[in-house]
Amino acid sequence: MNKNEVLDHLRAAKAAHINWVQRAKLLVSGFDIKEDAIPVNSTECKFGKWFYSDAQKLNALQNNPLECMMTIESLHFQLHDIYLKIYKIYYQLESKGFFSKLFGLKRKVTDEENETAKMYFDEMEQVSKKLLEEINRMERRIVAIGNEELANID
Repeated sequence: MNKNEVLDHLRAAKAAHINWVQRAKLLVSGFDIKEDAIPVNSTECKFGKWFYSDAQKLNALQNNPLECMMTIESLHFQLHDIYLKIYKIYYQLESKGFFSKLFGLKRKVTDEENETAKMYFDEMEQVSKKLLEEINRMERRIVAIGNEELANID
């Protein structure tokens, strides 16, 4: 894999993460978002799929310490844990009707529940900022190394 391919994959994963957070923002802002549009499981979102496949090869790079990967993984888990709280507010608190289950539609929430969800989202946004800082740090490390070192990680 050459440097441009590695960077393209990393940037696509970063963009997927940003889109995932934006969909959560739309959800707490009152938009109807299908239940499966924001994966709850950290291995099912596009960023998680990249992280647990291509990104693991980056552990072999000398200038990408394991600590960086562990920090990214920890922050990613935190995000999904926080989102699970939001998910439960909009999709799981009451038994849903047939059509809600069929189409994965969110349920009606009270103003208080919506405020709680917004509070969780604020927390989620702070964790996301930290995650993006770590991803950017990783990106700078990749930019700084030679193509020959990247060619050896396949």
